[in-house]
Amino acid sequence: MKPETGADPGAALDAARLVASAEGAPAGTQAIRRVVNVLKVLAQHQEGGLRFVDVARLCGLEAPTAHRMLKALVAEGMVSRDARARRYRLGTLVFELGLVAAPQFNLRELCAASLQRLAEATGDTAFLFIRRGNDAVCISRMQGHYPIQTPVVTVGSRQPLGVNAGGLAILLALAPAEVDRVVEAIRPRIGAYGELDERDLKDAITAGRAQGYASIGEKAVPGVTAIGLAVRNPFGAPVAALAIAAISSRMTPARQAALYPLLRNEVNVIGTLLYR
Repeated sequence: MKPETGADPGAALDAARLVASAEGAPAGTQAIRRVVNVLKVLAQHQEGGLRFVDVARLCGLEAPTAHRMLKALVAEGMVSRDARARRYRLGTLVFELGLVAAPQFNLRELCAASLQRLAEATGDTAFLFIRRGNDAVCISRMQGHYPIQTPVVTVGSRQPLGVNAGGLAILLALAPAEVDRVVEAIRPRIGAYGELDERDLKDAITAGRAQGYASIGEKAVPGVTAIGLAVRNPFGAPVAALAIAAISSRMTPARQAALYPLLRNEVNVIGTLLYR
């Protein structure tokens, strides 16, 4: 059944009612929460999609229940199913609803004050990145007052996730299986960036998970070191990343650790602005 075009704010509730009806249960908050949880899980695995048994496992549902829920959500356009791969992803109606909400979420404007504060507090260059497929795109930057700046990533430039601090921060915020898929996909392109190779990227991922933030050193850009941290949506998925870059002699491990609380604070500020 092909969903009608146009955003329908009642679609999630309708899907919940369908599920509750199929289960012989009243349509209430439990059914709605189950639907929302399914959508959250699919959002975290949008690139590769999920089989219905994976949805059931990740959501703590019985397989027949997960199957009925997904069938109802597909009928409402909230979820799409790839018949050949037998995998589920968020559907067209979610995209349409996102377009309706998008005007209040202008990332560049919302993040401008945070970039300014980071640049002024550190004296270095602050960047804002978003994800596009397997790449990170720089959509804004702000230079500080330190005499030697490192604006090596230009606004609008696109690089594989993981070869700059913002992209690595986004990568670190993804589910492990998605990280593995992305690394495999970008592996042929990594060598085009400085002296980086797949082993370096995997080491950076391991280090980032341990320390809580992304750090990229001179192998990517000679003489430059940067740190980054992802901005997550309420589902835990990354929507953007902030990064600070400086000359490597200035960005020592001790200074990176000292700058991390500044990054974390601004990430929290942006999260509050986006999802308050």
